[in-house]
Amino acid sequence: MQTADTLTRTLTRGLRRWGVALLLSLGAVVASADAPVAPAEPGAPSAVERLSGEGERLARFYALHDGGLVWQDEAKVASLVELLQRLDGEGLTSRDYRPELLRNEARAAFDEAAGTEARVRFDRRASQTLLTALGHLQRGKLDPEHLYPGWEMPVPPPALDLTAISRALEAGEVSEVLAMARPASEDYDALRQALTRYRHIVRLGGWPRLPVRDTALHPGDVHEDVALLRRRLAVIGELEVMVADVDYYSGIALEAPAPHHYDAPLVEAVRRFQRRHLLDDDGVIGAETRAALNVPATQRLATLRANLERARWWSGGLPVPHVRVDVAGQRLRYRRPNGRVWETRVIVGQPGRSTPVLQSSITHLTLNPTWTVPPTILREDVLPRVRRDPSYLAAHNMVVLSPQGRRLDPGRIDEWRPGAVMLRQRAGPRNPLGLLVLRFPNDHLVYLHDTPDQHLFQRLRRALSSGCIRVEGILELAGLLFQDTGTERDLRGLIASGRTRDVDLARTVPLALQYWTAWGEGSGLPSFRPDIYGRDGALLAALDRPVMR
Repeated sequence: MQTADTLTRTLTRGLRRWGVALLLSLGAVVASADAPVAPAEPGAPSAVERLSGEGERLARFYALHDGGLVWQDEAKVASLVELLQRLDGEGLTSRDYRPELLRNEARAAFDEAAGTEARVRFDRRASQTLLTALGHLQRGKLDPEHLYPGWEMPVPPPALDLTAISRALEAGEVSEVLAMARPASEDYDALRQALTRYRHIVRLGGWPRLPVRDTALHPGDVHEDVALLRRRLAVIGELEVMVADVDYYSGIALEAPAPHHYDAPLVEAVRRFQRRHLLDDDGVIGAETRAALNVPATQRLATLRANLERARWWSGGLPVPHVRVDVAGQRLRYRRPNGRVWETRVIVGQPGRSTPVLQSSITHLTLNPTWTVPPTILREDVLPRVRRDPSYLAAHNMVVLSPQGRRLDPGRIDEWRPGAVMLRQRAGPRNPLGLLVLRFPNDHLVYLHDTPDQHLFQRLRRALSSGCIRVEGILELAGLLFQDTGTERDLRGLIASGRTRDVDLARTVPLALQYWTAWGEGSGLPSFRPDIYGRDGALLAALDRPVMR
């Protein structure tokens, strides 16, 4: 048996690694290591002693219970089982944590014939299950660094308030325990509310499917599909439906819509649906809108689960002000120090040249930037064009440089190898980076920038770049950043000079590039986006793999 001093040192080292100060006397806890544990046989070693080497969180959890066993009455086990069962409402899978097996093991451990060893084994399993489940709820079940090579946003370890959690468990306050552990973010809350709605829809059987048609359904049409369309939108709460029998209430001036008439209120509901699914909001039920309407409720539910896991990875939050790029939604939001949000459209990386997920800080701007062609674009796009048309370089205001920056003869094109030359486009109206670049440290060499091709922002689907983010209205964004960080420079005057220069922000601004295929909206209905990089499948497959043996 460990001495009291040894166990104190063990627990203290573990607690320091977690960066947590234990606000109780370890001496009193450790002293109980040589005392009986209730209910326990005389001379039985304490739970702290048995578990001190099995993880700092577990040791601390038992230390908070004075070294005694925790799960030794049916009411507390029932609270734990209820908590585990309610994890389905958080986008996790309750069966991962085997609540029914835990209940059965409790019955066996509480049997009069069971000895201390059986009680301790059960107690350890119950405590490990609790801490695992709450850790998954707060920071995610999966490690994104294993799922996505090159992930640049480390997920911090769980920061569970074990003291408050222990008190809530003692009182049987399961909802309070869940509230303390779940991420405290608007993103997570909105997605969780959407999950509750869609779980209910799935339990009721989903929604009706519209038949596949060769012709589109237009506003004003009369068609049998309209009745199905009404039901489909009513199920998700997009459309209020008149359910009264107007013949029965003949004395009241009730007017129900003609079920097969594609009327104005239904058209407006369809347009809202289209906007929430990144579709052209023309009110026409064409092939794309019909396909979006026919995505099964179970699939939408799975998408919400995938994005709740993403929200857990990001649960650390961002300080204000900050800039967030919603890559799949192709939007940028700047939350200003006063809480107001400035929002705009962006162009993001195409499949195969995806925009990365990362967190950094905007440090400076480059005004009137030159553009050094990235290696992938040089190899796959530009060099083949130059070899077909030697005048391409002059037409695009480009110079040829060695890796050391020495000018090379563009006439010796046949001698070029992608790794032996650089192409740089001078600043100017046709430079792909436009008038300015917002820069932030990252390993992917991506940045936010202007573009001369402003017409591309009018497209509905804007996954068009080679990984960097083109920002509509970036001059206005830069002006707001100057204003909000106290950067006292004449932005427009500096640009008008035509000179290429870097300008540091007086204070850096946190930035996150995030990937959401579902997003909680203020209306209470979620927005679903195409999975442009095909990431949901692998995430859901990993999320559905069991974790508890």
